[in-house]
Amino acid sequence: MTQVMWPVLQRGVSDIFPHLPHSSDPTENLAEKLSQSDKPLRIKFGIDPTGSDIHLGHSIPIRKLRSFQDLGHTAVLIFGDFTARIGDPTGKSEVRRQLDEAEVAANVNTYIEQIRPILDFETPGRLEIRYNSEWLAQLDLPQTLQLLTTMTVGQMLAKEGFAERYDKGNPIYIHEFLYPLLQGYDSVAVRADVEIGGTDQKFNIAVGRDLQRFFGQTPQFGLLVPILLGTDGIQKMSKSLNNYVGLAEDSVSMYSKLEKVPDAVINQYFELLTNLPLDNLPENPAIAKSCWP
Repeated sequence: MTQVMWPVLQRGVSDIFPHLPHSSDPTENLAEKLSQSDKPLRIKFGIDPTGSDIHLGHSIPIRKLRSFQDLGHTAVLIFGDFTARIGDPTGKSEVRRQLDEAEVAANVNTYIEQIRPILDFETPGRLEIRYNSEWLAQLDLPQTLQLLTTMTVGQMLAKEGFAERYDKGNPIYIHEFLYPLLQGYDSVAVRADVEIGGTDQKFNIAVGRDLQRFFGQTPQFGLLVPILLGTDGIQKMSKSLNNYVGLAEDSVSMYSKLEKVPDAVINQYFELLTNLPLDNLPENPAIAKSCWP
């Protein structure tokens, strides 16, 4: 690995775990793993097709996936067509509506078209598209019970969203406890070396590490990227909050939304959503805004 690669991969990253920067052990130091590996690493990113649109916030881990592709590694893009029928309980104060297969399939098609301009779909060996129904739909009851033995109820309740709902007396359904285990099993199925996710996904990625260890694999690294603030500059970007910029929107709509982004978050937008050198940006965010590509 050249000295240039690591800064590129670190850009816009909130956390890497495990991370012992002075260790030469490739299981404890991702930079060492990258430099010592004689073959492309498998970089996993999973997305549940629970809606029809992807916004700029969703594009951040996908852009990081592209950075790994550009450096010769294999992006393993997993569409959670099976887990989407459960719904990720992360950050939710109540149970999510379960989707049927037809809804999920339609959403996958729109996601692929919106992701296509970001990822390298053309270079052989750079992209592997998988659907987690490939392996999760095949799990029988003994295998499911085996997964359940890897985690305690106490560990599940330590997950932020579950703990909050439990404290408030809001219902937590048993199938929701399965979600982190199923997402973690995705890492086992594709033998991931690195998993990319938002900072809210640390628990789920850590479960993937535990399951890989349980099944005799080398645990993956977790690489966490920030949650993008919306165009209001206050809350995270979300369609439900109407503070989002959709990837499928026309350029005029995108520009009209982006020019309203508060100056305080402009630098974050440049860091996470562009490849522009950060040391060349004007110190005044209002001037920097005029530099939108």
